[in-house]
Amino acid sequence: MSQKPSSSSEPRTLVSHPELHSHQTVPAFKTLGEAPKSGLERLLSVFADVRAGEGAAALLMTANIFLLLATYYLLKPAREALILTEGTAVTKVQSSAVQAVLLLGIVPLFGWLASRVNRIRLITTTSLFSAANLLVFYALGQAQVREGVAFFVWVGIFNVFIVSQFWAFANDFYTEGQGRRLFPMIGVGASLGAWIGSTSVPPLIERFAFTPYTLQLLAAVLLVVALGITYLVNHQARERNEPEAARIEAAPLGKEGGFQLILQDRYLMLIAVLVILLNVVNTTGEFLLGSLVRTSSLSLADASARSAYIGTFYGSYYGLVNLVGFLLQLFVTSRAMRFLGVRGALFILPTLAFINYSIIAVVPILAIVRIGKILENGTDYSIQNTIRQTLFLPTSREVKYKAKAAIDTLGQRLGDVAAAGVATFGTFLGMALGGFAWVNVGLTVVWLFVAGQIAREHRRKTV
Repeated sequence: MSQKPSSSSEPRTLVSHPELHSHQTVPAFKTLGEAPKSGLERLLSVFADVRAGEGAAALLMTANIFLLLATYYLLKPAREALILTEGTAVTKVQSSAVQAVLLLGIVPLFGWLASRVNRIRLITTTSLFSAANLLVFYALGQAQVREGVAFFVWVGIFNVFIVSQFWAFANDFYTEGQGRRLFPMIGVGASLGAWIGSTSVPPLIERFAFTPYTLQLLAAVLLVVALGITYLVNHQARERNEPEAARIEAAPLGKEGGFQLILQDRYLMLIAVLVILLNVVNTTGEFLLGSLVRTSSLSLADASARSAYIGTFYGSYYGLVNLVGFLLQLFVTSRAMRFLGVRGALFILPTLAFINYSIIAVVPILAIVRIGKILENGTDYSIQNTIRQTLFLPTSREVKYKAKAAIDTLGQRLGDVAAAGVATFGTFLGMALGGFAWVNVGLTVVWLFVAGQIAREHRRKTV
């Protein structure tokens, strides 16, 4: 695959084949003037504009993100069960603020490591470290140590770092033209992995007596398998790359830190603001849902029964979220990007969120909040996630690994900090749940404005 240089002083971008204008048939994508496709590539072209020579690598990348998201969604119900059993919904939101404080130190450390090793060693180090952490949590759980808050904080950091790292690798692996065409299909793996991972939790709990701790052990195994696929994809890239592109891929990144890169570029600053706004809105919405779920669970007197109820509820909830996300990713995302473009598709999620919280503000009951959050999160995990990853295609390698990691991690957690402030202060004032929804309505208006500014900057970078 081709590699995109990080600056004008580096060698010219190497393109595996011309990015010709695409003439789409329905339902498949087909491009005139290209080499014949394999059977696999013809099949994949039903879902995205996959061209000759791209099928095997794209399928491996899809499998990789499938495993990473399945891993996360095994852990997510486990963390919800632990945090809501050992604490409250306010404890959960406040724990998100702790993540942001820790990331102030972790992001520079990640940048330091990225400047000293090549990309495969960077991914290996972070993946194996995360798997080892899961084994430690499993051992602590078996020893009956209360780890709900610590595990909640860890999962929040793990998720954004490990997924951000995958998309940085994908941005580095593909040219801008390839990324725009193939990211929607790769995103299908993310949506499917999230769906399979979350829907596996209820039967694992009910039929096989899985606990949050055995879910941790299973997740560690899947994480190591995903690392193996990364090695395979990277090896294939080295085999196919021109020597100069392979040299660039193997080299460590420049010395600039992630925060430094963000502060120097208005485009990156705007993306960071968008991520913060998105997560304030989302986390406040999750606070609404968590409050209603915990209240519902209080009708059960036994703590283990409450834990099982919450774990089963969230497993089912995440399953529906990810089913919606999977269907949107499979049939809508690629076409939305083709017809609306990257810039137009930026407005889909904030518009939906505005409508969603306007309804919740009037009818703040569990059934309504559950449906609204399923639609909102399903769109976030499919269309919005793919668009956000695509925004980094016209940037340097340093931005893709360092600035992107800083935005995806600290940006998300700063949003969580703001949401923690909203939840804590609003609870102190005795604000009704509908009041929190009205706060989100106002924030989505700001979000729409920021999306417009990003679209303008993106146009300048891609002209």
